[in-house]
Amino acid sequence: MSYVTLIRHGQANSSARDEASYDRLSPLGHEQAQWLGTHLNDSQTPHMRLYTGTLRRHIETADGMDTGLEPERDPRLNELEYFTLATLLQEQHGVPFPTEQGQFSQHLPEVFESWKSGRIEGAPETFVEFETRIEDVIAEIGAGDGPALVVTSGGLISMVMGQAMGLGIPAMARVALAIMHTSLHRLHPIGGHWSPVLFNAVPHLDTVARRQFQTHI
Repeated sequence: MSYVTLIRHGQANSSARDEASYDRLSPLGHEQAQWLGTHLNDSQTPHMRLYTGTLRRHIETADGMDTGLEPERDPRLNELEYFTLATLLQEQHGVPFPTEQGQFSQHLPEVFESWKSGRIEGAPETFVEFETRIEDVIAEIGAGDGPALVVTSGGLISMVMGQAMGLGIPAMARVALAIMHTSLHRLHPIGGHWSPVLFNAVPHLDTVARRQFQTHI
């Protein structure tokens, strides 16, 4: 097994309220991707493979990083459809979508719990299907030769961390809310299991000039 480094995409369209509108990088998101690529190149961090989901924000982030690696696109690395789930939850149970950032700390775990328990009818995929596709794709990537970069989304990264550490929904939601754009999360195989050795690292944004560009939404 080879170690795997997960990367959240750059900042997307944070004013969106649906999946299609959200799925593009903001001008800052493009810059964050370029800064990360420069950091990886300058630090000579060894990676032999690059994977992304098929979402536009994943592809734009990987392109901006300019690693020189040929990316492999895999839809199993795509994000859960949070806006779709939130809309269904509002329509079916009257739970309003957050109007300010602080409200996501209550909204996200409620969406996750409702989705997992089957309270949301007509979801694009079940919670179990989401769990399974993530577990499968990370296992396949980890079984390949050499360290791998994986450009994906925050919800998926939180699920990977949750699976590695046995987290429940409340803790997994807190992990998801903490994840910054273009942050690095590394898993090493230890004793036949994935162990997180790096979480939410943004060395390319951890300077006086760039700390203001550390974003979550």
